[in-house]
Amino acid sequence: MNPEGRLERRERQCAVSFADFSADGVGGNSPVNRSRFANSAFDRLRILERYRRIAMVGLSSNPFRPSHFAAIYLISEGYDVIPVNPRESQVLDRPSYPSLAAIGAPVDVVDIFRESAAVPEIVEEAIAIGAKVVWMQLGVIHEEAAERARSAGLDVVMDRCMKIEHARFFGGLSTIGMNTAVISSRRRLKWGML
Repeated sequence: MNPEGRLERRERQCAVSFADFSADGVGGNSPVNRSRFANSAFDRLRILERYRRIAMVGLSSNPFRPSHFAAIYLISEGYDVIPVNPRESQVLDRPSYPSLAAIGAPVDVVDIFRESAAVPEIVEEAIAIGAKVVWMQLGVIHEEAAERARSAGLDVVMDRCMKIEHARFFGGLSTIGMNTAVISSRRRLKWGML
């Protein structure tokens, strides 16, 4: 079945639970979700299902940085994550590039782990390399850069974490933003106690 058919089926199956997450979970109450760049849950789901090659701008080799564990998660889910950080030579056993242009291969999504002030320059690079999506992480908001990307034909997601959104849609998180399977009034039995 083609990805379009799978997405349409999922939309029908999830019509009630995914109706519109404009005020959902992480980042849901931020000003960006009241702006014209708020994405519906279906838009984010479509992006996560359709595009697999992600250039992660600002990816750090520091295992305590959010970009690092987001990259590990996305790689484990089958995405091709390309580190873009001029201060790194290699991250997660992958070569790190100083800029998007240096990658020299097609990129679907530009995932931005940088401060908001750096976004306009990154958006211009994303447009120049022919990216399909600009995804700005939690706390990264730049309305003018988003407008520029949209006018160039790119999809834009702001103030959302790609890892969290993926986990929410594909079973790792509930709509409240955490894995409710770990919250229980019952203690789990350890192996051998059965």
